[in-house]
Amino acid sequence: MARFLRPLFRGTTYTRLLHLWIPMLFESVWLFIDMEHWWMPALLLVPLGLVPAVRLGEGVQAQLMLVPGGRRDRDAAISVAPSATWADRLRTVVWLEVRMVLGALAMFSCVWLPTFAVDFAGLAFGSVPGGNPLLRHVQPHAAYGLLVPIALLASGASVVGLGELVTVIARRLLGPSAAERLAALEERTEQLLERNRIARELHDSIGHALTVAVVQAGAARAAGDPEFTDRALGAIEETGRAALEDLERVLGVLREQARPVSSRPTLAEADRLLESARGSGAKVDAEVTGALESVPGPVSREGYRILQESLTNVLRHAGSVPVRVRVCVDAGTLGLEVRNPLRAEIPGPGRGSGLRGIRERAALLGGRAHTGPDAGDWQVHVELPLR
Repeated sequence: MARFLRPLFRGTTYTRLLHLWIPMLFESVWLFIDMEHWWMPALLLVPLGLVPAVRLGEGVQAQLMLVPGGRRDRDAAISVAPSATWADRLRTVVWLEVRMVLGALAMFSCVWLPTFAVDFAGLAFGSVPGGNPLLRHVQPHAAYGLLVPIALLASGASVVGLGELVTVIARRLLGPSAAERLAALEERTEQLLERNRIARELHDSIGHALTVAVVQAGAARAAGDPEFTDRALGAIEETGRAALEDLERVLGVLREQARPVSSRPTLAEADRLLESARGSGAKVDAEVTGALESVPGPVSREGYRILQESLTNVLRHAGSVPVRVRVCVDAGTLGLEVRNPLRAEIPGPGRGSGLRGIRERAALLGGRAHTGPDAGDWQVHVELPLR
């Protein structure tokens, strides 16, 4: 029994009841003006519902008064936006009419059912209620006392049930339209793509810096040469500073959504990567043909990350080995190639987040990437269209 009475002790039950009572306030005022045309307020709701801002107001009311706890972020099924189409306007009109009808039912359950309970109690004690036309000619009897709790329970059940019903209808009639759902889906997709891009940025920049630092530290300890150790520490310091700059860029994107991506490094700064790899002991043979300045910003930035990840993989898996880097801008295509001798286990197809990131970056720009063994070398070959 306590479980059935529990909804009567929730604040949401009474905020929903208040939400249903609000239209009845206007109806009550109108009845004092013209009781014969009691239906006039319902007729006036039709042009009112066609006003775009009305849907916004109704959505705000529904979120605050119908959703448990009155928190807007609880229920995205109720839209808080003006009407954008005629379908939204018509749904708003239907909602206003339904809200009026349910409000009348709520008023009946809150006024007349308790009144019947009082009249049933009077009949049980021998008095005839004169103000109730339905019970005016009923003879008093003690058995009417059994109907008192039934009328009260019916009133409570009606309040709870009508509150649940109006919430369900609000989600249907005030819910987001197809265009709004599509816009929300697109926004969610953009957020997921942005998160994936940030994850790749962190993997490439921080992973590269840590790999260089580990290789440099290991080489300095094995060499036992103070001069080489000084150079290694200098390279570790420079790489760490570059990684901090990259980390600051990524954190800037997280702090400020409108931050431009033009601050990210481009292929024009590729010398920094090559010098970092050389400082780790790798013998880098670099060849650049074509004008890197003519490469569009998005392609140049992604090309920089691809080159960074390729050099990181060389240092991580092959160590200090000769590396051949070719960057070519020609015929509307940016070509990137990194080759090094195989000295470690050959990764299987698709293994490693670095290789997967290279392929993803190339695919996002409409290009193609090939990674794998070739004539005794490990090769990363990427072609990116400049358009």
